[in-house]
Amino acid sequence: MRMKEDWGAILVVDDDADMRELVHDMLKDRGHQVTTAGSGPEALKLMGEEDYAAVLTDLRMKGMQGLELLGEIKRAYPDVGVILMTAFGSVETAVEAMKHGASDYLTKPVKKEELVRVAERVIRETALRREVGRLRREVHKEYSFHQILGKSKAMQAVFDLIRRVADSPTNVLITGESGTGKELVAKAIHYNSDRKDAPFVPVNCAAIPEPLLESELFGHMRGSFTDAKMDKRGLFEEAQKGTLFLDEISELPVMLQAKILRAIQEKEIRRVGANKPVAVDVRIIAATNLNLAEEVKAKRFRDDLYYRLNVIELKLPPLRERREDIPLLVEAFLQKCAAARGKQVKGVSEAALAMLMDYGWPGNVRELENIIERAVTLSRGEKIVPEDLPPAIEGSRGDRRVLDEAAERTLPLEAVEREYILKILEKMGGNKYQAAHALGIDRKTLYRKLGEIEEDKSH
Repeated sequence: MRMKEDWGAILVVDDDADMRELVHDMLKDRGHQVTTAGSGPEALKLMGEEDYAAVLTDLRMKGMQGLELLGEIKRAYPDVGVILMTAFGSVETAVEAMKHGASDYLTKPVKKEELVRVAERVIRETALRREVGRLRREVHKEYSFHQILGKSKAMQAVFDLIRRVADSPTNVLITGESGTGKELVAKAIHYNSDRKDAPFVPVNCAAIPEPLLESELFGHMRGSFTDAKMDKRGLFEEAQKGTLFLDEISELPVMLQAKILRAIQEKEIRRVGANKPVAVDVRIIAATNLNLAEEVKAKRFRDDLYYRLNVIELKLPPLRERREDIPLLVEAFLQKCAAARGKQVKGVSEAALAMLMDYGWPGNVRELENIIERAVTLSRGEKIVPEDLPPAIEGSRGDRRVLDEAAERTLPLEAVEREYILKILEKMGGNKYQAAHALGIDRKTLYRKLGEIEEDKSH
């Protein structure tokens, strides 16, 4: 019969040679890779030489007892499942074994079907624990702040703040324009904190319809509304002991703002339709691309919730304010996209890079990644050239000529400002919100300046 080697090897430990061989044969008959040991020390020696998915050990043996061996295995190999076997079965012994970390408990004489069923379940559990551990290590590596690219002063300040706030229990408010990487920073904070082994649960407050938002966040009880056919845990409970990331927090309805405030203050939530609250231990990281202080002034956001969320504010700089990071980001995105598509694109021409450096990046890092992905897809050579970039990027070369032409024509400062504002507005496709961000002014100031431009034209 074909060996089930992909399941992982099994180690059988028993000082009774006949029993040891009987269990060995039962498992081997089902295609498992099995090794035997006659004592606890021999078992530990074998475990140091080979990787085992499960250990079946007798409870009462000469020298090292089964519970002692269980303790040694759990200290050295915590992911390995251990099954205890004994002819002296009792509820008390089983409970004691479970307290020490045993995965299951079998009484002698062992029945073949039960033995195989329990052993295979424990092997699957070991494989699952190892896979979860592997994924957690990968996630931790991916979202370590070392993976957030940036050598600029602005990004070094962000890295420093991530280091300082990661292990703090306080709530964090991440602010910045769309596409600056707010969720990536939230993950970096979580996976560098002492909560890293618990869930990171993201929720986009703007993406969930308002009628469903309360149920999504807090859960509901069966029958609490028409479609509530069973009890459901909310995202607060899903994030227990971990981090709940509330993206687009400014989009929360005022009614839910009050309930989230209570959850933060009382450390408990109440499911829709429930009579009793549920205690929650959750760190809140919120994010917004709006100025929440202005939203508070406009009565669109509760001031008490704002102060609860804004214990520590982490401001992410827009890409146009850290242009020295663009070559670094381009290189990283280029390698990633080329590998994903199996293309031999190894660099960016000087002309194309100059265009990327000149562009205003209203969509920030997310827009840059999308444009590099597009360029890699369209590229016909080993380097990205200007023709691989979208027209909006190519048109950005005209921005610097505004100043050159202004100097040539000796235009007054007011005229230069007017031409530059109109140029940026044109580049942003007429989007005044993005134009204001690109110019570094608020929308009211932009509207006022555009009004003055129109007034000058009418004269």
